[in-house]
Amino acid sequence: MTSSATLPASAPSSAPAPLIRVLIVDDHPMVAQGIQSVLEDHDGIEVVGTLGNGRAVIEQLGTLNPDVILMDLNMPGMSGLTATELVIEQRPGTRVLILSMHDSPEYISSALSHGAMGYVLKDVPTEKIADAIEAVMRGEQYLCTGASCAIAPRNADVPGALTGREQTILLKLAQGLSNKEVAQALDISVRTVETHRKNIKRKLGISSTAGLTRYALEHGMLQGTGIAL
Repeated sequence: MTSSATLPASAPSSAPAPLIRVLIVDDHPMVAQGIQSVLEDHDGIEVVGTLGNGRAVIEQLGTLNPDVILMDLNMPGMSGLTATELVIEQRPGTRVLILSMHDSPEYISSALSHGAMGYVLKDVPTEKIADAIEAVMRGEQYLCTGASCAIAPRNADVPGALTGREQTILLKLAQGLSNKEVAQALDISVRTVETHRKNIKRKLGISSTAGLTRYALEHGMLQGTGIAL
């Protein structure tokens, strides 16, 4: 009887880790291109696109399917804060990393309270941006050295703190938009805006629109929106 030799089992091949899909959003093309050129040299990162404003992010979110979005704050059309909240609302698995020139605690706190997982200043060494991307992809919050002075969100210690959606609506009301204009901007019904508005007033103990505007100013919510205070 002829015996057949048993071949040694081949070691299982380890598949390479999937690339982190990164979208860069900045209204300064030279900044976006500079970041892109650095990240493209990183083995674990794929830049899936560069966009110049927040509204374009929302429109192309499903097509580009990024894992991490590098988001500027001050952009025309739709601010980085509003875009961040809408991204998190529509695709909760997407990580948003703010990339900004502003280093004040108010800016940083506002970004984190709107759902960003990290904050990086534009003057950091560019290789640190890759470190930040990898950190937020692991589910960690990342603050660069210059942003480590960030404080907790301004309303974190307020009873009945506002939700992210309520913060966005409060911000738009403080900018002077009517209920109808807020509804159109966020693609929701006027009745929904009215309900949120009542809840905001109840939570904050504020009865007037002027009071809501004053609250937004005092808590730094209008910083990072491009609005001159």
